[in-house]
Amino acid sequence: MPTPAERRQLLKQMAFTAAAFSTPGLLAEELTRTARQAEGPFYPDKLPLDTDNDLLLLNDSTTPALGQVTHLTGRVLGPSGLPLRNAVVEIWQADNAGTYIHSKSKQERTDKHFQGFGRFLTGSKGEYYFRTIKPSKYVGRAPHIHYAVYVGGKRMLTTQLYVKGDPQNEKDFLFKEAKTPEARASIVTDFKPIPNSQAGEHAAHWEIVLGKTPEDREKR
Repeated sequence: MPTPAERRQLLKQMAFTAAAFSTPGLLAEELTRTARQAEGPFYPDKLPLDTDNDLLLLNDSTTPALGQVTHLTGRVLGPSGLPLRNAVVEIWQADNAGTYIHSKSKQERTDKHFQGFGRFLTGSKGEYYFRTIKPSKYVGRAPHIHYAVYVGGKRMLTTQLYVKGDPQNEKDFLFKEAKTPEARASIVTDFKPIPNSQAGEHAAHWEIVLGKTPEDREKR
């Protein structure tokens, strides 16, 4: 069984190999900036001790979280399409039962093995990688993953990623705040089964395009 340090190194290496399961990146010209979305009320009020990019295993635990394993890859790009190195990408999401790692979430149903929050520092090509679960049903919302991206210590984007084609998207009050087809397309992606995966794993690839100025954070 690999140590936590060895596992983190392995996950960094997988950031490059997991892209083989993903769709090609966007072209550098005419990029649509990723639509902003509200932070929501459940950004962790106390971060877990483990904040690496593997949300399925906590510290040195050998018991994985429940849910459909998903390899989530992508790139962070600037307005001109150039990849951004050393951007910090954060994700947080509900566990398979719809509970966040937050004191006001329904703690009695929490999956104690799900990290719920992770960070990744982008590489020279702006790439990021997380091993997590496919977002599941959540009361009153479409399945989604929260994102925040920082450059130079400043939060440049807060948004949410939705499952492309999920019928709940069009009913979701926050998703509908993306008014144009282009804006809505910028916050969805396919979660595709990985061919020949015996564990039924999925892969998703999402390109994030930032604006030039830091944002004013909004919670809802």
